Amino acid sequence: MRESTIGAGFARGLMELAVSKGASCAVLAERSGIDPADLQNQDNRIRFANYIALMRAGKELCNDPALALHFGEAFDVAEMSIVGLLGGACDTMAEGIALMNRYAGLAVELDGAETADRYQLKRSGGRVWMIDTRPNPNDFPEITESSFARMVCGARRYFRQLQFVKAVHVTHPEPEYRAEYDRIFQVPVIFESNKNALLIDGAFLTYTMPPSSRYASGILSAHAEELLKRLDSSKSARGRVESLLIPVLHTGDAGIDMIARRLGLSRQTLFRRLKAEGVTFEKVLDELRHNMAVHYLSKKKASVNETAYLVGFSDPAAFSRAFKRWTGSSPRMMRFKGRK
Repeated sequence: MRESTIGAGFARGLMELAVSKGASCAVLAERSGIDPADLQNQDNRIRFANYIALMRAGKELCNDPALALHFGEAFDVAEMSIVGLLGGACDTMAEGIALMNRYAGLAVELDGAETADRYQLKRSGGRVWMIDTRPNPNDFPEITESSFARMVCGARRYFRQLQFVKAVHVTHPEPEYRAEYDRIFQVPVIFESNKNALLIDGAFLTYTMPPSSRYASGILSAHAEELLKRLDSSKSARGRVESLLIPVLHTGDAGIDMIARRLGLSRQTLFRRLKAEGVTFEKVLDELRHNMAVHYLSKKKASVNETAYLVGFSDPAAFSRAFKRWTGSSPRMMRFKGRK
């Protein structure tokens, strides 16, 4: 069973909101186990367990039990994830929901939720429901709160003339801050329902979205597809290690202790997980350097000396020796062949 993750943009937005409400960034980082430096790139992945710890620490430090609702109300998904940017490039809301399902894992990747569309449209008795089918929703109802508040408030900002949602159903019990549900959603809210769902205006599904750039949409889609591939590879221990090594490879200081710490694992646990896949950390690092060096040189993306630096060698001669061990050829010969 692989570990659940969330896009770093969501953790960054939540941390920023909590700090704006009086929480200490240092304390939030300590209690959540999240290094703020890991949040600079919104495409990074954060362990979902750390995100839960961040939410709970934020609620306590801000003295705001409704922090998840306020997070959804204040932050548009486009500010935190490519998923939101892609949604804005769709022609209709129905297309947006389909796209949201395709790339849902880039926002929140939940174990057990990958076999079907997370958000499902169901028509019953003349009603149209958008149902969040994620497993075990009451283990962390804050996801329901923030995602539903974000959808409703986002639609309200974009389509002021339409009443997108007619009712909100949630499976968790009514909290002490019920008044915040009424203020934010402005429609009936049913607690302890048999589903987490929004009762929506069916006409909204065919409503034409504001014009967007098809060129920008194509670029975003290509990037999103690459992120999906990267996320899929990260389901293995090796893939997760490689995804963390690539951005720091040039430092030459990408050791197992640092990678284990970023994964929230002990050195021994990471060693065991890699061993179970038939590799060692040293082998993963060496093969990654090999593959990246061949890529840079064969595609003429960098000179030999630049490539040596990019894959973590401070000494070009040491890089040349390693490259000959990998390929049986010199790096200069590889780059020369790449020109042809």
